[in-house]
Amino acid sequence: MTDFAANLIGMPNVWKLLPQDKPTPDYLERVQSLTPDVVRGDALALVLWQRGVGIESLAAFLNPEDYQTVGPEVFGAEMGWAIDRLVQAYYTGEKVAIWGDFDADGVTATAVLWEGLGQFFAWGDRLDYFIPDRLMESHGLANAGLERLRNDGYSLVVTCDTGSTNFAEIEFGRSIGLEFLITDHHTLPETRPEVVAIVNPRYLDVTHPLYSLSGVGVAYKLVEALYQALPEVPLVPLEELLDLVAIGLIADLVELRGESRYLAQRGIIQLQTAAKANRRPGIAKLLELCKRSGDRPTDISFGIGPRINAVSRIQGRADFCVELLTSRDEKRAHALAMETELANSRRRSLQQDMEKMVAKKMVQLDLSTTDVIVLADEQWHPGVLGLVASQVANQYDRPTILLTIDPLSGLARGSARSTRDVDLYQLVLDQSELLHKFGGHPFAAGLSLPIENLPLFTLGINQRLRQLQPRREQVTVADLEVTVAELGIDLFQSLKPLEPCGMGNPSPKLLLRNVELMDVRSRNIKDAKGGKVRFNRVGFNLKDKTGEFPGIWWGHRAEELPKGRVDAIVELESNPYQRCYEARLVAVRSTSQVAQSQNRSHLLDWRSQVPEVQPESVLVIKQPPYSWEELRVWQRRAMGQPLALAFGPPVAPDVAGLWMRWVGLAKYLSRTGEVVGRSQLLQQLGIGDRALQQGFRSLSQVGFRVSGGGDGFQFSGDGSMYGEHHLEAIEAWSIALQEEYFMASYFARVPLEILEGILSVG
Repeated sequence: MTDFAANLIGMPNVWKLLPQDKPTPDYLERVQSLTPDVVRGDALALVLWQRGVGIESLAAFLNPEDYQTVGPEVFGAEMGWAIDRLVQAYYTGEKVAIWGDFDADGVTATAVLWEGLGQFFAWGDRLDYFIPDRLMESHGLANAGLERLRNDGYSLVVTCDTGSTNFAEIEFGRSIGLEFLITDHHTLPETRPEVVAIVNPRYLDVTHPLYSLSGVGVAYKLVEALYQALPEVPLVPLEELLDLVAIGLIADLVELRGESRYLAQRGIIQLQTAAKANRRPGIAKLLELCKRSGDRPTDISFGIGPRINAVSRIQGRADFCVELLTSRDEKRAHALAMETELANSRRRSLQQDMEKMVAKKMVQLDLSTTDVIVLADEQWHPGVLGLVASQVANQYDRPTILLTIDPLSGLARGSARSTRDVDLYQLVLDQSELLHKFGGHPFAAGLSLPIENLPLFTLGINQRLRQLQPRREQVTVADLEVTVAELGIDLFQSLKPLEPCGMGNPSPKLLLRNVELMDVRSRNIKDAKGGKVRFNRVGFNLKDKTGEFPGIWWGHRAEELPKGRVDAIVELESNPYQRCYEARLVAVRSTSQVAQSQNRSHLLDWRSQVPEVQPESVLVIKQPPYSWEELRVWQRRAMGQPLALAFGPPVAPDVAGLWMRWVGLAKYLSRTGEVVGRSQLLQQLGIGDRALQQGFRSLSQVGFRVSGGGDGFQFSGDGSMYGEHHLEAIEAWSIALQEEYFMASYFARVPLEILEGILSVG
């Protein structure tokens, strides 16, 4: 069993099957009329119903031809200023530089501007592009690169997927004669930079159809507006850029709704057309190498997107990826595709190595008091930090920040990934006084900070999230419950109209109960040259009384699967390479474990009102627990009998008063030499184990010593260092008391079903 998988077993994880209530007859009829070829219209309608797609929105959601597209003019004056400046540059013969970014969204945005603006400015003569080095530089503008552009005769810089917060670099560029046109989608600063225009959907209302556009979507809208301003100039139809737009949109962490969903739908159609015509030989070769056909969003999210991202993660520079996407030279494009594929193989190996190192650090975390996971290490490769952070965030259902430490610069640099509705950008921005550099959007960000600030940053960001929202335990959601016999082409094709799936519209999750895993086999995948890559996948067959169906589990080994019958949550996938359908395993648990949990103590909720008559068979908890372990102790003590929660919200701790009592008690016990039991200390102070242990450490800071253990502690010393260190000691104890207060408050209000779900996994 791998360290990473072993650490996940026993993680608090509640499985939730969404309500299976049937949609109204008119809703079902409308779905069936819009998708007449769908066999399982009931399944499609149920998922659409669960996701809140209104009956009036069904047509536009399911068919891009019925969607009313939104023009670039909605960006208002900023778009007008941008186009006026580009038209001026066109007529005056100016040289224009594109400043891109190194991830898939930034690379495709650069490619869209390269091809789109290339209809107006001659490639290599009046138009060029620059992409920073991921490993040596960072996201955003840089003075050295701007100076090179100015020396080469460029006067206008058009950014894509970057630039909104680069105030200092913009000011430097203006001082040497550059003007800036910013296209970006990252969170805006409070003040507008001094630029010609800043085209960014974050200026729009959150409900606006363009609000969720990624960098490539904004770049496309700029080109669309220029096409409208100078319609007689371009020779290539605007629609030929849509395959690039789809790649960037689906590869980036943005919500695919409104215009983003429409552009992705149209782009996938264009991707198929271009692949069949070999109009983009680099993309066609990438699809061949990843054994995909280009007809599904997952061909981008699991195929093309990771390969483009891998180049900068491994090599630093991603300039050639623009050429890979846009070159019509088949030989050159194929060579670049092979280089991309090998970088991706190297990325997989590095990623798995880092997963193991992260797993070892995760074991040391107390997840009951950790809301934001922050980990750092000198050995971690900066190119795969974001990938592993995303995986950890999904697995543990907590925002995750992974950093690599550079002792030479004194900085920790890394990536942050969010989960569900946590606005990661604002969360990190609230710690701005501790940061060196930061940028991103609500779901993903990059940051750096002085190494010595790491402890304060970790503490601060955890406290901030607790202030903003209560802790939530990990929930794995399934959309539909099915049998093995229902898996296959009919269900796959019936759910396909939901695509493209992504943020806000995830791939449908299917719950299978009490199935067997047959013919389990594990193997390493190979790279494009046949070399082994240490990135595992497990194949198996799902079997129940209705039939048998193939499945796959990526990044794992066979021995990680539970023995015996299991419940499983899967996504249904097509495998064009083997011309079959298969179930991709998302989550799995032993049915025997579920059965055992059902035999455990039944919880009774007496938190709002304790009944006057209490059955003798009920074990009552009168004080809120301070940790999950304390609650599990009560569960074990109940030995199957009902367990009643009969406590209300806790009283906030009087830190100063408790500290004085604690020091006074230490002085008394030190003077008398009495031995005191653990339970006596907990009861007298009204605290839990966590605060008691920190209390011992805090006493040692001010000159006391505590020896013994269990139910026999002895105190010595006189507190001679009290005046020198009591503030630090109080602060450390205060943090522990606040943590316990938070957990006790959590147990006083958390829904009973969440508690039952967590306790069911031991």
